[in-house]
Order: sequence, then C-alpha cells, then structure tokens
Amino acid sequence: MKDKIKQLAASMAGEFVANRRYLHTNPELSFQEFNTQKYVAEQLKSMGITPTEIANTGLVATIEGRNPSKKVVALRADMDALPIVEANDVPYKSQNPGVMHACGHDVHTASLLGTSRILSQLKNDFEGTVKLVFQPAEEKAPGGASIMIEQGALQNPAPHKMLGQHVAPNIPVGKIGFREGMYMASADELYLTVKGKGGHGAMPENCIDPVLIASHIIVSMQQIISRNRNPRYPSVLTFGKVIANGATNVIPNEVYIEGTFRAMDEQWRAEGLEKIRKIAELTAEAMGGTCEVFIQKGYPFLQNEPELTRRMKGAAIDYMGQENVIDLDIWLAAEDFAFYTHHVDACFYRLGTRNEERGIISGVHTPTFDIDENALEIGAGLMSWLTVQELQTL
Repeated sequence: MKDKIKQLAASMAGEFVANRRYLHTNPELSFQEFNTQKYVAEQLKSMGITPTEIANTGLVATIEGRNPSKKVVALRADMDALPIVEANDVPYKSQNPGVMHACGHDVHTASLLGTSRILSQLKNDFEGTVKLVFQPAEEKAPGGASIMIEQGALQNPAPHKMLGQHVAPNIPVGKIGFREGMYMASADELYLTVKGKGGHGAMPENCIDPVLIASHIIVSMQQIISRNRNPRYPSVLTFGKVIANGATNVIPNEVYIEGTFRAMDEQWRAEGLEKIRKIAELTAEAMGGTCEVFIQKGYPFLQNEPELTRRMKGAAIDYMGQENVIDLDIWLAAEDFAFYTHHVDACFYRLGTRNEERGIISGVHTPTFDIDENALEIGAGLMSWLTVQELQTL
C-alpha cells in the first residue's frame, strides 16, 4: 500500500501543482469562497466523489472503502485567503487585487484534493470511510470550523479520528513536524475604549486624561501574565493598536486600544479574560474615567490527542524516514482546527515548505510567502498513508 501511494503521488504531482496554482491565482476572503467551493466540487466530481455544500461556502464528502462502517477518519483543509497584496513575481500570482493565499490554504486544499484522488483509486484496498472536510473561513472569527460543526460536518457519518495539516515555512521541504498534547493557543480579541474629558494640553487639571488612563491600563495588565498565570500553561497578552487622536497640545476625549489574549488552558483563559475586564474598568474608574471592554471570543486551544499523534508520527517515520520527522514546540498562534479537537480525537501536523537555496523563506501572513511545490506530492501522499494506517487501527 505504501508503495502504491508513493507511486500515485509521484504520477499525480503535476495535477497537485496545477490545482494549487489555480487556487493561488484566484484567492477569496473568508466566507466568500464561492468560486473556490465550485472548483473543489468540480474536482471531486471528476473523481467520482459527490460533495455536499455546508456552511454556505464549505463542502463535505466521503470515500467509502470496503466495510465502510468499520471506522471513519476525517481529513480537513481550509480554503480562505487573506487581505494582503501579493508581492511575489510568479506566474501564479494572485489575480484578485488585495487578496492573497499568504497562509498556505491553497496548499492545504490542493493537498487534500490530491489525497482524495489517491484514496479514491485505492478504495478497494482499505476498509472504512474517509470523510473529506473542505472548510471556509479559518482566518476570520468565529471561524469556519465552528460553523461546520454546528451544521453537522462531524455527523453522518461521525468520524472516529480527524487529521489536518498546515504549511510550515520554517521547516525545510521534505520534513514533517508533530507534537502531542497542547500545541496551539486559544485566541481572543480585545477592544477597549477609554473615555475621559479632553482639553488643552497645558491645562491637564481641567481634564480627565484618557491617554494617561490607557497607559496605566496597558502597564497594569502585564501583571496578568507575570503574576497570575500557571507556569505550566504558556500564555501571552499583547496590545498592538492604540489610537489617541489628540495633538501636541490637545488631550483627546477617548483612547482606543486593541489587543489579543492567548492561552493553552480553558480555565485560565476564562480567568484571564475576567482579569482583563476588571483591571481596565477599575483602573479607569479610579482615575476618574471609564473604560468600555469588548471581548471577541475566538478559537479554543488546540490539543493533539497523544495516542493518535504518536501513531501518526510513527506512520510518518515509516513513510518519510526517521530523519525527516521532527518534534514541534508549543506555538502561541491560533487555528480554528482547534474546534474539531474538542469534539473528536485529532492530530494537526506541519508540512515543511521552506527552500533556502531558492529563496523560499518568507513566513505566513507576509506578501512574499510562497512554498517549494515539492511539498504537494509529500503532503498528499503522506496524508493518504496516515489515513490508511489509521483506518486499520481498531
């Protein structure tokens, strides 16, 4: 089976690249993936797979092997792009101005299409069912995964296990990364409006200075991490936007602050968000002003089920070689695949895409992000092998 998968992946590599380049050229923002949905559906139908539309711009489908009810393994790819102007000078450069596949979702989708092609040709060689999940809107709260789950993506049939992969521009092409247990953080967005009383900068005694209040709030909140967090669980609180629209001699009426809070534990997440709210409101009150706090709840933390992840790592070593499978560190970025990990045993792993010799070194969410497209053959082939191996595990 392993040899068959490798041969099919090699023979279909050109198709995988063509799919990725089409998707990269025609990116669509979160919840707007209508043409992407249509393209993926057409590709699946050409394989004899019948997709079902879900979550407006998502798709689910199944590949049934022998004895299809024996076990179900779900595979997920996200399909949305980012509001970034692409700076790469490549034939497959984005043709949608201001929109770019800068996080590799074109790779994820093309790879899962490749996996679908391989497994559809091998369905008489394995038992069980493969559930394909093509998901919209990973990049935008509340996250397409949450909507997919609400609308039944994990039902009819319900998967026993779930796999997902993500590009890794810091890992050389040809290598794969795994981590058991806690892997990625929850992510909540913070929006604070500090209100005071503006006036002349030379007469602050007649004002309630929201700039000073905002400064105290930001500094005071640093104790949330340094003095309250359980050291077993990494966490971070960052403010990246502060707008105080005054002048050298003008104290404004309001200051607007935006930030993010990330955690690896749901109890600490709830406690930390409550501390953020209290510090902001009470600090402002103590200084004569007010602070309105709005928290946009985001994705939960992502946890890879340990036993499943150990099996997948072992299967990857079998497919790729020991030297090409690495251990990952905890990463405080967020991913809405995390929603699935709170409903079904899951494994989310990283696909190396870096090639320093060719200058393919840019990180995700940058206008020069690109991949070594040899990763597509690896991604599709490996996911096929992991799926078959897991279907065989009782």
